[in-house]
Amino acid sequence: MNYLRTAILLAAMTALFLVIGFMLGGEAGMAIAFLIAIAMNAFAYWNSDRMVLSMHGAREVDERSAPSLYRVVAQLAERADMPMPKVYIMENDQPNAFATGRNPENAAVAATTGLLRLLNHEEIAGVMAHELAHVRNRDTLIMTITATIAGAISMLASFSMFFGGHGRNNPLGLVGALLIMILAPIAAALVQMAISRTREYAADASGAEICGHPLWLASALEKLERGAATIDNEAAEANPATAHMFIINPLHGRSMDNLFSTHPDTRNRVERLRQIAGVAGPWG
Repeated sequence: MNYLRTAILLAAMTALFLVIGFMLGGEAGMAIAFLIAIAMNAFAYWNSDRMVLSMHGAREVDERSAPSLYRVVAQLAERADMPMPKVYIMENDQPNAFATGRNPENAAVAATTGLLRLLNHEEIAGVMAHELAHVRNRDTLIMTITATIAGAISMLASFSMFFGGHGRNNPLGLVGALLIMILAPIAAALVQMAISRTREYAADASGAEICGHPLWLASALEKLERGAATIDNEAAEANPATAHMFIINPLHGRSMDNLFSTHPDTRNRVERLRQIAGVAGPWG
C-alpha cells in the first residue's frame, strides 16, 4: 500500500509538471517540460549523493577512524543482506542522520557527531537500521526524483508570468499565469511532503525488522526529537531542500503532523513502533 501511494503521488507530481508545460507552450511546451524533467533527473541520479554529502560537510570514515559506528552499520547490512554502504560523519551538534545514493550498491549513510554523543549503542543501531531501510526500499532514489521534479515545477511556474499570460492553452491569461506561479509550487511541495512522510513510516517498520528491536528506534526518535528541537543545524537551514532526507526534521519552526510537515509526527512514529513491539504506553 505504501508503494502504491508513493507511485500515485509521483504520477500526480509528474502530471502537474506536464500540465504546466502544456499551458505555457502547448504540446511543444509539454514535450520540452518532459525533456527537462529527464535531464534534471539524470543529473540528480548520478550526482545527488555527492552534492548532499558535500552540502553537509560529511567526511567518510572506516573501521579504523570510527570503529563503533562502522561495525554497527556492517552488522546491520549483513543482517539485511545488503551491500556495505559508505559511512560518513558530519561535524554537527544537532543529533540527526540520513541516507543517500541511487541504489544499494552505491549508497551512503551519514550520522552527526551530535547523534553519536547523544545515543547509546542500541539506539544508534536503531537509527542506522532505519537509514539502511531507506536504501533497501530505494527511498533515496524516490526522494531525489521527487525533489528534482518539485524544483522543476517551481522553475516552470516562475516562467508563467513571462509566457503564460499569452499562451492559447491558458484560458485565464494573466490570472491563470498568476495562479500557476503561486499554486503550482505549493501543490508540488505538498505532494513531496506526502511522499516523504509515507517513506518515513515504511523505513521505521523496515528498520525495526532489520535491527530486530523496534524499541531501540523508538527510544532514539524520542531523543532525536528533543535534541533537534533545541539545536540548530546551519547546513540544513542553508539547504532546506535536503530536510526530508533526515530521520528527524532538522529545520526549526515546525509543528504537528500536518500538510506542511516533511516528517510524520514523532509521537505517531513512536506509537507505531511500540505497536510493532507489542508495547503500549505514553510518549516521552
